[in-house]
Amino acid sequence: MKLVMCAGTFDIIHPGHLYYFSESKKYGSRLIAVVARDETTEKFKGKKPTHNEKDRLEKVRMLEIVDEAVLGKSGDIFKIIEEIKPDVICLGYDQKVQKQELEDELKKRGIKADVVRIGPYMENVYKSSKIGK
Repeated sequence: MKLVMCAGTFDIIHPGHLYYFSESKKYGSRLIAVVARDETTEKFKGKKPTHNEKDRLEKVRMLEIVDEAVLGKSGDIFKIIEEIKPDVICLGYDQKVQKQELEDELKKRGIKADVVRIGPYMENVYKSSKIGK
């Protein structure tokens, strides 16, 4: 069984997120979605999410494409990767983390996972920052 992990805020679920999940799932047989903590979202995006982490987690859990949804860890965002031990980590096209930086951090921590960047789906229409306005 090949385990795939993807992560995000998933504040307002839209077709771009569904595309991200379905493209990520193609890399393995089981998909775990990590929902960012409120504090992590604020740190990376500079603002609080519209919906709190528990509500966002429940929405992602309801999606059939996602086999499991979990909250990320507070503080060290890499702890959840150490815990899940995915075979593949899929990044969204607009996530700020650089593929090489992530690969370097995984190597330092002794985690063997392929890192894949998923392309956008109608990015001018389905992007949370545009939908929220």
